[in-house]
Amino acid sequence: MTSPTTSKSLRAGASSYADEARGATAHALDSTKELASHALERAGETVRDLRYGVKDLASKSATSVSEATAAAQRQLGQYAQATGRYVSDQPVKSALIAAAIGAAVAALVLAWRRNRDSRYY
Repeated sequence: MTSPTTSKSLRAGASSYADEARGATAHALDSTKELASHALERAGETVRDLRYGVKDLASKSATSVSEATAAAQRQLGQYAQATGRYVSDQPVKSALIAAAIGAAVAALVLAWRRNRDSRYY
């Protein structure tokens, strides 16, 4: 049998180990919480950086498209002015060129339709 003194010392030792285990568990939980908090902060910063990067890229893309559209409009305006000058300088030649192009397009459309209709018979 065990003596009362031995039993008390065993209980005191077990209690001491239990206290140490509780302390280690609490420390582990605190460390885990701290690591999780840091990970969430870093993830939040990364998402914020990505969001700002996407906004910046979208803004730059919109500016590029706008600039390209403006350049295309300027170019078309120059072509329209040049065509207007040519027509006013040489109206007969312009009318003949337009008629020739119209006849060529009409001939192509007729040939295409005739070719398409002949496939079904």
